[in-house]
Amino acid sequence: MRFLVVDDSPTMRRIVINALKAFGYTEVVEGGDGQEALDKLNAGEVVDFVITDWNMPNMTGLDLTKAIRSDDRFKHLPILMVTTRGLKSDIIEALKAKVNNYVVKPFTPAVLKEKMDAILNK
Repeated sequence: MRFLVVDDSPTMRRIVINALKAFGYTEVVEGGDGQEALDKLNAGEVVDFVITDWNMPNMTGLDLTKAIRSDDRFKHLPILMVTTRGLKSDIIEALKAKVNNYVVKPFTPAVLKEKMDAILNK
């Protein structure tokens, strides 16, 4: 399984990637913001699962989610939002944009795995 990890913080990308490696997932593509991630998808980068931050320059994770969901090629990609935005209204907005699940930072690898498994086992 190939992951696209999108966050403007290289440190946060590394935390997520290290957790993925601990879970046995070694194929990872990185994006520094939503636009970079969308450009990679449009260029033919094959991914099976997107993990994205919300607050990023150029294109937010919410806008990335909307762009993915509006494109027939990608609309079924699983998307996990990992963000500091923990208000109920934010979670509702992300779910309306059709993220598959939501993790509030800071998080533990166990929480990340639980949310990923909930998506993958549907």
